[in-house]
Formats: sequence, structure tokens, C-alpha cells
Amino acid sequence: MAAPKRILVVKLADMGDLLTATPALRALRESFPHFRIEALVTPHSAPILAGSPLVDEVLTFEKHRYDSPLLTVKPSSLWDIIRLWRNLKGRNYDWLFILHHLTTLWGTLKYAGLALSSGAKERFGLDNGRGWFFTQRVKDLGFGGRHEVEYWLEVVGVVGAKTENLRLPVSEGAVEEARLLLEGSGRWRESVPLVAIHPGSGEYSLARRWPPDRFAQVADALVERYGTQVVLLGGPDEAELTQCVASLMRYEAIDLGGKTSIPVLAALLRLSRLFVGNDSGVMHLGSAVGTPVVAIFGPSNPLAWGPWGPSHEVVQIDLECSPCIYRGFQLGRLEGCENPECIDQVRPEMVLAAAGRLLQG
Repeated sequence: MAAPKRILVVKLADMGDLLTATPALRALRESFPHFRIEALVTPHSAPILAGSPLVDEVLTFEKHRYDSPLLTVKPSSLWDIIRLWRNLKGRNYDWLFILHHLTTLWGTLKYAGLALSSGAKERFGLDNGRGWFFTQRVKDLGFGGRHEVEYWLEVVGVVGAKTENLRLPVSEGAVEEARLLLEGSGRWRESVPLVAIHPGSGEYSLARRWPPDRFAQVADALVERYGTQVVLLGGPDEAELTQCVASLMRYEAIDLGGKTSIPVLAALLRLSRLFVGNDSGVMHLGSAVGTPVVAIFGPSNPLAWGPWGPSHEVVQIDLECSPCIYRGFQLGRLEGCENPECIDQVRPEMVLAAAGRLLQG
């Protein structure tokens, strides 16, 4: 196989999913430092890679506008597809990596079209019986058969790419902005351990959310038992949720819900001694920057999307019906069920016990 000069990595997904692919990007960068690496991602997740040394260029495409054939045939959508095709075709890629499961027939058709129209000489990805358009394939064992990070490392490993460093780089400028935000709250004491709490889950599946009052109980107990201070974090649509948790607490928290960019959010997590939250992109960001994570899982699959790496704990209830989201080769019930015992039975003491082990360790 001839050595490549230009590589395209495709991960058209939300922030958490893109974060599971950053170790694979690092492996490519470290193994092929002189080749040009480009990433095709969604506009929403693109800030994860903005200015990153892992890639030379970030291309964006609004994947969610093409979630169904009816949306795709709109004139504006078709024109964007043509523009993407023209852009990719002129770049003369040698290697193309598609870091997605081929779960649905429609999704498979989209990725097949993207792969074949890219003009890449070698095309790599997971195969569950639908990956006929790849020139090199890695067997897909289903969701949770391997962790998502392991899957993508295995896909790039086909060309010999590997890395021992799985951390996401955080710029010093973002760290300085994070410090200014904390200082601006008037409550931050740098000598006191900071615990970051994220009560949200993003918009993809609200069924993953643990109740706000329980997060408030955990936050208060962490202050009382371990002398910590709490910073509440959330995306632009989660400011009311963090305000709700703050109002239910007996102690004052630093509420930065909806006030941070993704790079500054990453920096805040790196400054924190511990992260506590639901299965979400913010949880993945915490583990990616090396902060110990307590992750609360209900209907989603921790074997696939649990926090990656050492010094993390998953809190979940072992039920026969769980997980019901992304199980085997199926999407499952994205919004859970009417009686979500998997979330309801998670008690504050369970989360506190996990937090205590990480804080004391």
C-alpha cells in the first residue's frame, strides 16, 4: 500500500461521539506527522477540534439535515451535497476513515455515497455486513462489543496508527479564560478542590437525565463531607437546569450553565478535581481532558459510551432491560420507557460513594 499524503476522517456526530474519535486522530497524527489530516464533522461539534494540533483542517457538514430521504431531496439540501462533493473531490484524498456504525440502511447509503464520491484510494471503517464500500474493514461486534474509543483506534490501527496518549489538548488561553470566569463569580477559592457537576445530557436523549434534586443533594454532601466547592456546568440550553440545581442546594455553587464555549468548558473540567454527571458530551469531555469522572447511566450503554480511561466510575442499576439505547446492532428506545427504573433507582448515596472513592484516591 502506497504511503498517503492526505487523510480524511469522517465523524458527523455530536460532541460526545466526536470525543470518542479524538484518540484515533491523535494516533494518526503521531504515526504520520508529515501527512495532512482533515476532519469532516458537524458544525455543532467542530469547536472540539478548532485550533487543535490533531488536525490540519476542520470541514463541516450539517448531517442532521439528511436524517431522512424526504429531508435530503429538498433543493437546498441537494445543493449542499453537490458543494460537499465538489469540495472533497478536489482534495485528492489517499485514505478515508469513516468512524461510524452502519446501523440503518439509510445511514449506510449516505456513508457509501460519501466514501465513493470522495475519490479516496483506500477507505476504512467498521463492517457489520454492510461495509461493502470499504477497501479495508474492521469487524463490528455491535454497540458495547467494544468501547467506541477502542473501535476507532482499531479502525485507524489497520494502517499501523497507534498512540499511548489519549488526552485531549487544552490551550493555555482557554485555561486563562476559565480562571477569569471562576474569579468573576466572586466565590472561587483556588485552594479548595473544585467539583464540576453537569445535570444535563444534551438534546439527543433526555431520558439519560438524573433528577435535579438528587444532583443538589450530592452537591451539598460533597461540600459537607469533603470540603469541596461546586461549579455547575451546562450547554446554552441548560442554563435553567443548572439554575434549578443551584436553587435546590443549601450551599452556594458557582453556576456557569450556558456561559462557556466548548474550549473553556474543557479548561474548567481540567481545573476540576472531579466531574459528576449524566451520560453526555460534557462527561466525555471530562474524561478526555483527564478529570476523574462519576458517570450516571440509565437507559444508555456504558460498555459503548462510558468514560474512557482510568480513574472513572460508572453508577448504574443492573436491570435485565438495560441498556435499551444502542444495544447490539439496534438503535433501541432513544427516549427510554414510561417507567425508567434504571434512572429512578440510582440513589444519591451510590453517587456519593463513587465520588468519595475518586476524591480520596
